[in-house]
Amino acid sequence: MEIFLDKRAVKQIRQSATDAIDDGDTETLREDVMDAFSEEQIEEIERRIDSGDMYDFISDALEEWDGDDVDELFELLETHLSDLGVELKYKNPELEDEEEEPAEEEEEEEDFEGDDEDEDGLSEDEPLDLPDGDNE
Repeated sequence: MEIFLDKRAVKQIRQSATDAIDDGDTETLREDVMDAFSEEQIEEIERRIDSGDMYDFISDALEEWDGDDVDELFELLETHLSDLGVELKYKNPELEDEEEEPAEEEEEEEDFEGDDEDEDGLSEDEPLDLPDGDNE
């Protein structure tokens, strides 16, 4: 079975995990992780786990989480679900944002390539001869 989490769900879990790191409370995080899955997905996962309870399943993953690293939480969820034969897939919104920004920066840099001389024909390496202010 394959489960794909949309961007909204991933962002919500990341935000809740960050809040849990700051506050030390994982209850909202647990609820947000549960909300990321559809009822059908929860039912299928519950059929595959011994306890038959998704809430306990998520609680176990959160107890194993050290509470410091959001990415580690996602890795734990992936690992726990893969043990059940469920492949968790998602796109990391932060990585997507980082991938888009360098592309924009590269375009900006390309616009300025070859501009070694100013519009007036002076090179950056040549000294400017400025008139003295005392010659009036």
